[in-house]
Amino acid sequence: METGLAGKTVLITGAANGIGRATALAFAKEGAHVAMLDHDAMKLAETAELVRGFGVNAFAVEADLGTASGVQAGLDAILAQLPEGIDVLVNNVGKGDPKPFLEITDEQWERTFELNLMSMVRVTRHLLPVLRRKGKGAIVNNASDLGRQPEAVPSDYAAMKAAMLALTKSLARAEGPHLRVNAVAPGPIWSTFWSRPGGFADGLASIHNMPPRQAVDHEMKLRQLPLERLGEPEEVANVIVFLASDLASYVTSSVWGVDGGSIRSI
Repeated sequence: METGLAGKTVLITGAANGIGRATALAFAKEGAHVAMLDHDAMKLAETAELVRGFGVNAFAVEADLGTASGVQAGLDAILAQLPEGIDVLVNNVGKGDPKPFLEITDEQWERTFELNLMSMVRVTRHLLPVLRRKGKGAIVNNASDLGRQPEAVPSDYAAMKAAMLALTKSLARAEGPHLRVNAVAPGPIWSTFWSRPGGFADGLASIHNMPPRQAVDHEMKLRQLPLERLGEPEEVANVIVFLASDLASYVTSSVWGVDGGSIRSI
């Protein structure tokens, strides 16, 4: 089946690692040009080279999307390289720390808010006029299964992802019929989000008093995940590409779980 993405330009936030990198490569395989923002300049450059290996253009700008000034500077720099604008926006950037509620300080609540929710708000607000000029386009927001079915930790991250899902629905109503807005809600995905020093795996290791990967497997058993494994970044990227493509031309205001069956509700 044809995705209709060849020759289109996609902008992805948080593209240096994990789901962001896998998404950049998945779009490149479909013949789309890829613009990328991330704070990790070295990993971002690596992703850009991998994207170019598919014979498409890659545009990469280092940016701190956890601040208003960082978003503005990053978008100004990337849009200067894209005179034709963009066709697809993927709001992917995000980070969470699995701390119990009583250990989450006001400062951490604010950091989680700025990076996970306000980055999406600011990037989308800035790029909506650009997308509207095309007359047709798509936004895909990377949320989380925790935004639909919160666990005990991390409550701050879950709250921001729930807000992201609500905003996805609002934007879909406001921007139809020409701009489709959808979200993916990944479950546990083995990426740098989990494996980085101080990430989810280390946090769960502290909570469960086990080595990191053993603690992750234990957590999956506690959640009674039907597929009994973590997902891979590519498995989320495939769904993001579908939602952005012509194959999903009648899909908007939807939340697609890529979660190994973690969500039990109908």
